[in-house]
Amino acid sequence: MARPVQIVLPLTGVLKEQTVVVGNANEGFLRACEDAAHWPFRTAILSGPPRSGKSLLARWFGGIGTAIDDAEDVAEDELFHAWNRAQESGRPLLLIGRPVPSAWKITLPDLGSRLGAALHLSIDAPDDDMLARLIEAHAAQRGLALGEGATTYLVPRVERSFAAVEALVAEIDRLSLERKVPARQAIWREALERLAGRGDSPEQGDLF
Repeated sequence: MARPVQIVLPLTGVLKEQTVVVGNANEGFLRACEDAAHWPFRTAILSGPPRSGKSLLARWFGGIGTAIDDAEDVAEDELFHAWNRAQESGRPLLLIGRPVPSAWKITLPDLGSRLGAALHLSIDAPDDDMLARLIEAHAAQRGLALGEGATTYLVPRVERSFAAVEALVAEIDRLSLERKVPARQAIWREALERLAGRGDSPEQGDLF
């Protein structure tokens, strides 16, 4: 598979276009989708860290098969029927949720055994290359010009997680607008310091 830079999803709302950056963390999942017709019982379960694009990937997968997001919160009999439909129709089923059975408590024995036999996929932590492209993608969606050298400066200093990158770009954008100055190194540094002092990664909407 040729390595794409991103999957573009045309969605409505304040942000007219949402993207899933493709990199080391999610390439395994995308490769598996190429062979979805041969998944065990045509079913796979995708898990991953917060803000890693699971929901957007579920929407994208809708063009291939059936995707159910937050599957652990869906009634078990509904999931059982979805599994049966996948067998009858030959249309692959993707469940987005916690790994099964280690962290997903299923009480319906027949469902537990079927999901236990499904293909288990995960989104991993982003590497430096993907972190850089995530920063660029979040900035582009905000219309934020980060300036030359931004990713070189930020990638070694930001926490290696999807949520942290999203929160960092949001903080840079906020500080730049608040101070009415371009988003350059002084702003990058302050944003990093503020997030480090805050000790959290606030949610910023359903972007990635």
